[in-house]
Amino acid sequence: MNVAVVGTGYVGLVTGTCFAEMGVNVTCVDIDTSKIARLKAGDIPIYEPGLDTLVKKNVEAGRLHFTTDLASCIDSVEVVFSAVGTPPDEDGSADLKYVLNVARTFGQNIKKYTLLVTKSTVPVGTAEKVRRAVEDELAARGEKIDFDVASNPEFLKEGAAIKDFMSPDRVVVGVASEKARKIMSRLYRPFMLSGDRMIFTDIPSAEMIKYAANSMLATRISFMNDIANLCELVGADVNMVRKGIGSDTRIGKKFLYPGCGYGGSCFPKDVKALIKTAEQNGYDMRVLRAVEDVNEAQKSIVYRKLRNHFGGDIKGKKVALWGLAFKPETDDMREAPSLVVIDRLLADGAEVTVFDPIAIDECRRRIGGKVAYADDMYSAVEGADALLLVTEWKQFRSPDWSRIAALMSGNVVVDGRNVYDEAELREHGFVYYKIG
Repeated sequence: MNVAVVGTGYVGLVTGTCFAEMGVNVTCVDIDTSKIARLKAGDIPIYEPGLDTLVKKNVEAGRLHFTTDLASCIDSVEVVFSAVGTPPDEDGSADLKYVLNVARTFGQNIKKYTLLVTKSTVPVGTAEKVRRAVEDELAARGEKIDFDVASNPEFLKEGAAIKDFMSPDRVVVGVASEKARKIMSRLYRPFMLSGDRMIFTDIPSAEMIKYAANSMLATRISFMNDIANLCELVGADVNMVRKGIGSDTRIGKKFLYPGCGYGGSCFPKDVKALIKTAEQNGYDMRVLRAVEDVNEAQKSIVYRKLRNHFGGDIKGKKVALWGLAFKPETDDMREAPSLVVIDRLLADGAEVTVFDPIAIDECRRRIGGKVAYADDMYSAVEGADALLLVTEWKQFRSPDWSRIAALMSGNVVVDGRNVYDEAELREHGFVYYKIG
């Protein structure tokens, strides 16, 4: 089976590579000539564990190809996946210009029946806009060529994307024809051998499922952060509360961990977009507005705890920050809490040294020389008055506290992810703050 994947960002490259791993002949397309040149040279532009090995393997096997021109391969493919970006517009809605550009290029070049599948996260109603864009291009050509549009939202977790794609807990596909359904069933069949987890829906429902899923997860996070903040006021321990409510099978344990807020490319963007979609349809998503408000406030909680410890004055204080990416196993800093914390610290006159196992280069790209960059986690704390944990990378979870106590000038630790044992830190002479 031959497919094309337009867009070689996080979703597109993972999608194309995993299909190739299952024996599909895949051509990945991107208008960014430098990115395609890098991929052809074996240089992966994003960080995702295991992706570089799979890309190399399937390129060498002749199943994975890269080009800047969709027209050059469209005659040979049955399916074109659109996996381009949908960044938030100024009003919070999803910007569909790249999605519609793919649709227009598709309409300008198809010569036989081809299925156009939207893999990007797009608002409900996008498929109809895509269909009209293709039809307009066909009309301009004076052609009548059969095609279908489908929706196949991705549910990939950064840091575990390969596993998520190869062993999905569900594959959601919105279709409007039996022909499209059969093609998608055939394409995903190799991933379903241990059990059919495909969910076929109408197209609007498939588009809504992705937004609803991410918004529910974001809601659980903000709910627990709200509970954590209340626990501090009433003297309860949020970790005990979390275990208590997570034991209820109706609730479950996942995404009930309090911390310093969610970030990344999905939750913030998708919550905003769903709020905007509701607004455009005359409805107010009151719960999601609160989810967003709580999260924005939570991103600065480690800063507020540090500032309160020093009586509101942190000017001249040396602060070490562990973790820059919005979550472990990625270099993604989009909407990362670390950026908010750094901004607040610098505004108050603190001196900031940062370390992250992967995201140092991304941080340099974003904020340049505003902070000092350490080569490892221990050099980051040398001479520091305080240590802030913002991203819970595994290597940060069991540090040598005796060594840290000797390196630091101060003794304050603010744990933004609740990974440390309070009694252990107090034994080493630290003043310890956690969430909730």
